[in-house]
Amino acid sequence: MFVKALPSAFTLGNLFLGIISIILAFNDEFGLAAILVIVGMLLDGLDGRIARALNATSEFGKELDSLSDVISFGVAPAFIMYGVILHQLGWVGMVITGIFPICGALRLARFNVMAGNPNYFVGLPITAAGGILATMALYQNLIPASKVILPIAMLGLSYLMISRIKYPNFKKVGIPKAAYWIVPVLAAFVTFVFVYYPEQASKLIFLPLALYAIYGLKKNYRTSKKKRKIIVQDSLDSKFEL
Repeated sequence: MFVKALPSAFTLGNLFLGIISIILAFNDEFGLAAILVIVGMLLDGLDGRIARALNATSEFGKELDSLSDVISFGVAPAFIMYGVILHQLGWVGMVITGIFPICGALRLARFNVMAGNPNYFVGLPITAAGGILATMALYQNLIPASKVILPIAMLGLSYLMISRIKYPNFKKVGIPKAAYWIVPVLAAFVTFVFVYYPEQASKLIFLPLALYAIYGLKKNYRTSKKKRKIIVQDSLDSKFEL
């Protein structure tokens, strides 16, 4: 019974960290709040793998995971960004804060009802979007015109979540059962690194996540460009045939 409940325990751990992250952001502890979002990403990346390895997948676990993700990677990062900069924009900042978790919820709802492909996601996963947003908020003082750039970037991430752009799915990559014991150690190590080396660690997380988001855009542009060439070529061929 305990083994079957283990994946949900990881999911609830992710949800708990998301709630604490919101509380920390409310108390202006934005750096620590971002750390908890990143640790939550680690737990979120493992609950599904553990469920499949233990043959403990269920509709209950799937729905619980989605509800937890809305809080941990939708509401929490949006609240961090609001506390860092969006509160300076008045009602506009409130609207942008609300749009991000709404788009995340729409992304998850679509994921839950549509027949997915194991090789890719449709739309930027909320986990990646939330991780980017949480760490990006820490760069406020390093970004020129951050009051303009950060809200635009947040809206861009919101759009990517509900877009039809395809992103690689790494969740299907399995890990040996014997390696699961290292999860608590890894989570503790990530927390330690972020607490004592927050700037270096945030860069380490932000860069691959940002590249992941850009990769989808680049690949989608190439695919669209290729389709346009095929359409133009077909049109020219049909004219010559006439």
